[in-house]
Amino acid sequence: MEAKTVQVPREAIDLYNRYIHGEISRRDFMDGAKKFALVGGGAAIVEALMPNYAAAQQVSPTDARIKASYETVPSPNGNGSIRGYLVRPANAGTGRLPAILVVHENRGLNPHIEDVARRLAVANFMAFAPDGLTSVGGYPGDDEKGGALFGKVDRAKMGEDLYAAAVWLKNRPDSTGRLGVTGFCFGGGISNSLAVRMGADLQAAVPFYGGAPPAADVAKIKAAVLVHHGSEDTRLVMAWPEHEAAMKAAGVTHEGYIYPMAVHGFNNDATPARYNKAAADLAWQRTVAWFNKYVRTTS
Repeated sequence: MEAKTVQVPREAIDLYNRYIHGEISRRDFMDGAKKFALVGGGAAIVEALMPNYAAAQQVSPTDARIKASYETVPSPNGNGSIRGYLVRPANAGTGRLPAILVVHENRGLNPHIEDVARRLAVANFMAFAPDGLTSVGGYPGDDEKGGALFGKVDRAKMGEDLYAAAVWLKNRPDSTGRLGVTGFCFGGGISNSLAVRMGADLQAAVPFYGGAPPAADVAKIKAAVLVHHGSEDTRLVMAWPEHEAAMKAAGVTHEGYIYPMAVHGFNNDATPARYNKAAADLAWQRTVAWFNKYVRTTS
């Protein structure tokens, strides 16, 4: 992932981010990418922007260090149920573990998010990655189709499904009862929303480039919040000072970092053009340390 065969212009990355957020169609994205042919070839630009899950995988599903399964969680106030990917360290036996909810981007539970859950299990947490697309058949194995399905799910009911997943994970008998949440883009926003909704029932939230909650709701947060943004993610970077000020005023334990030369989606090593290894490695190191400090321990 460190070596890049094509230099992707910032404008092309912005175009891709507009596409995955539903602001433009796939055709408009492809047509726009062709305009960059002189700086690396349109096809090469598209290939560098599109996800390559096999190349990015850090922890194999068959890794001997983990035990994984798919579980279905009741969600009576949402869509009835939500399915997700549960991962525990293999050497945990019947012991109880601190738990982390992992919330996907607006594509559903794709292989990258499952890999993030496995990375947390290797770090000795129990992780659960729910699929917000469960009510429409689940992640379809393709990000473009996943994005289309995402737009068809009742957003309020999906929120209830994700909340039900968090409560289920926290209350499992193999959980210590201490819960953290992390998420990316849409999932980052959900991390912030759960921090508001769950109050003292959530110990830590680590949103990656997620939308902040309304300033008026910040006082409800009792979790320790760690925020990650890329410096080139202009909209979220501009909104950060207001969110930080609200957390300071409310006495919320928090830290926030803006990573130089990093774009929206910088942690996603499945999309080579957006991935910033230096930023991602540092953000992940800080994330695991944050969860160790606020979810693993009781102090």
